[in-house]
Amino acid sequence: MTADDAYEGLMAGTARSRGPDAADLHAVASILALALSEAASPGDLPAHCGLEAQALAELLGSLFPAAPPEFRSGRSSAPRSVEEDSVRSLLLAHSSATRLARPLAAMIARRAMEPDHLWQDLGLRNRKELSALLTRHFGQLAAKNTANMKWKRFFYRLICEDEGFVLCAVPVCTDCADFDMCFGEESGEARLARAGRAAPSGQPPAQVLKMR
Repeated sequence: MTADDAYEGLMAGTARSRGPDAADLHAVASILALALSEAASPGDLPAHCGLEAQALAELLGSLFPAAPPEFRSGRSSAPRSVEEDSVRSLLLAHSSATRLARPLAAMIARRAMEPDHLWQDLGLRNRKELSALLTRHFGQLAAKNTANMKWKRFFYRLICEDEGFVLCAVPVCTDCADFDMCFGEESGEARLARAGRAAPSGQPPAQVLKMR
């Protein structure tokens, strides 16, 4: 199943009753579709999306009750790293207490371990979608990013400050040689689109290109 097929399958199976808005459905479907496309088998989906099998089943039942069966065969998630736990804890500490905040914190933390911009790692179309998602579910955290720092850099900066470490080499960001690494443009191709390209007949899907 390609990433495009996975996304369309989820969106076709959304709950008919009143629930999350379209932006949240799109965001969660994007994360899960990209994670499934990267998994060696559907059973490995929890390890790629950051949710334990039970939490994944509950999320699917709530948002996508008619989801394709590939999403429902997940086994236990892979062990979390200290770094992933730190990102998850940061998000939960700034949760807006929405019903999606906890599963989103787990998924965002796991996908943040990937090498691209965070919006790409989540399968979203652009940074704007990510910023809106964080504002809806982690509003206190989003409000702190007044300088529009790249989200991964911003997370790690706050984590380091909480641990008593100094991430930055100079006191003023504009004087830093790494300024563009923290505040530069976050353009690029959406990974969901990249992963969703159909492979030639008889060939396996192309591997997702890792950048930076």
